[in-house]
Amino acid sequence: MKKDQLTFEKAFKELSEITEAFEREAVSLDEGLAKFERGLELIKFCRQKLSEVENKVKVIKAKFEAGEERKEEPPEELFTDTNG
Repeated sequence: MKKDQLTFEKAFKELSEITEAFEREAVSLDEGLAKFERGLELIKFCRQKLSEVENKVKVIKAKFEAGEERKEEPPEELFTDTNG
């Protein structure tokens, strides 16, 4: 599976399958090492995706909060002197 086709959900599922394989069956040393290495790659991928999502959530939240602040402020024309 190419990395560009990998999604968080697919990576998490594969990681779960690797974990289950270690828990339920005897794995040869070579196979275990390969699974361990793949697991570390998947963990790195998942952490990166979670970090990206966390950053996007922060940006969205900041935009929302900035919009809310603008809505709460009275319009500037209420403070300008139009008689002057």
